[in-house]
Amino acid sequence: MTAPSPQDLFVHHVLFYAPANASEADKAKLLEGLHILRGVPSIQLSHIGTPAATHRDVIERTYTYSWLCFFASAQDEESYQTHPLHDEFRTTYAPYWEKVVIYDAIGPTYGSKPAQQVGDVEGR
Repeated sequence: MTAPSPQDLFVHHVLFYAPANASEADKAKLLEGLHILRGVPSIQLSHIGTPAATHRDVIERTYTYSWLCFFASAQDEESYQTHPLHDEFRTTYAPYWEKVVIYDAIGPTYGSKPAQQVGDVEGR
């Protein structure tokens, strides 16, 4: 594996699973914490989501919230990990989840899709 290039984007994706007996107020409290976490300055873009209404065997739908963040570099993501807001989030809001799954990825960023895809046939 090669070292990341300077233009590689760092993506941090976290799935939070609330306990089965979590109340709506408990879930709202976790959501409150995620909104506060958005204040970490090194985050370029963030997204808070819930499972979409898609039903295929390969889709994971048992999480409560998805937290997706984009960073300009691995160093910026490390800054996020040690930021006081992140520390406060872990301390204050940990009682509102029973499981966390994290996916970190690094790679280049691509713009929008080209007008014609490989394999497309003109006139279709």
